[in-house]
Amino acid sequence: MHPVFQSSRRDFAFGPWKLSAARTHIMKSAQAERLAGELHMPSLPEMMFGDNILRIQHDHGFGIEFNATDALKCVNNCQGMIKVACAEEWQESRSETEHTKEVVKPYDWTYTTDYKGTLLGDTVTLKVVPTTEHINTEKLKAREQIMFFEEVLLFEDELHDHGVSSLSVKIRVMPSSFFVLLRFFLRVDGVLIRMNDTRLHHEADKTYMLREYTSRESKISSLKHVPPSLFTEPNEISQYLPIKETICEKLEFPEKLEPKPEASLETMCVKSK
Repeated sequence: MHPVFQSSRRDFAFGPWKLSAARTHIMKSAQAERLAGELHMPSLPEMMFGDNILRIQHDHGFGIEFNATDALKCVNNCQGMIKVACAEEWQESRSETEHTKEVVKPYDWTYTTDYKGTLLGDTVTLKVVPTTEHINTEKLKAREQIMFFEEVLLFEDELHDHGVSSLSVKIRVMPSSFFVLLRFFLRVDGVLIRMNDTRLHHEADKTYMLREYTSRESKISSLKHVPPSLFTEPNEISQYLPIKETICEKLEFPEKLEPKPEASLETMCVKSK
């Protein structure tokens, strides 16, 4: 039985930015089957939170948001599948109930995604440009008041009791900046651990955000020197996983914005259930 989740929505104003975090129930099976068809996937993760969202939007409409549906669009449906003994058994358990007598197309049953967020805006959007500038982690370690914090689970699957695949996003707002961590975490028991992190940082006096994507991965056989108890702790195991890919980008604000009434960094937090 799936756990019961209480629906909630929290909004927070940070200068010209509106930060919204929505958490609600797991997607219903009929809706999940319909979405799986649209995404050309035999099935969706067991716990699919289609209406959960973290949105960061400027007064002028541009911004970025994080949601499960767009994340699953980045799953490779053709290749890159992890071949393990449990994969066939896992697929059979799904196909019996959800896609009987259908020809199952190849897809990544681990739901690995390199999703980095969805850009918002109809007339103006953030401009993504490569950069060598990195997020200043030392600044983030400084003791600052946390004015707003939220964590949103987007999807999770236990891979037929052979591990876990999950995607979650959290945001932390301080007086001088906000910081986002989107994390895809995969553990296939006895096979591998993979972690795709997207970090987003915006300082109030800058006209851009920095976005860093890092992909780490290791076979379990290469982690014999690591206590197995850490395999279930993403924050602890990450230091032992070799980096496979890093992408640093600057999300630049539109150059010409119509002037709006002056906004201060006064903040507001609203809760609703």
